[in-house]
Amino acid sequence: MKLREIITITGLPVFVASLCCLSPLILVLFGLSTVSFASSLADTLYGEYKWIFRGIGFLSLATATFFYLKRKKGICTINEAKKRRQEILNTALIVLIAGVIGYVFFLYVVVHYAGVLAGVWD
Repeated sequence: MKLREIITITGLPVFVASLCCLSPLILVLFGLSTVSFASSLADTLYGEYKWIFRGIGFLSLATATFFYLKRKKGICTINEAKKRRQEILNTALIVLIAGVIGYVFFLYVVVHYAGVLAGVWD
């Protein structure tokens, strides 16, 4: 797999999984919320609902991988999947590892420092 394909597959799922902390930041940056409300909302979403966001992100990652294998690789039937089982497993493992690394980097580095610069959390 090429790096561009990996980023294409994992980009949207990482964004969706990071919405627990990204959405309060977006509200502040667009002027729709105060900093104190956004901080409270981020605490609530990350504290109580982070596993829901992570689950939805994982489901979207699995869906993106399925459509990648179906459309780009042409694996449409069960017989074709049996023949190319190793390729499917390798692709799924690469995408899962890249998704986890992308999620950790995006949420704990990019979103965190953007929130610190915006004054949402210190």
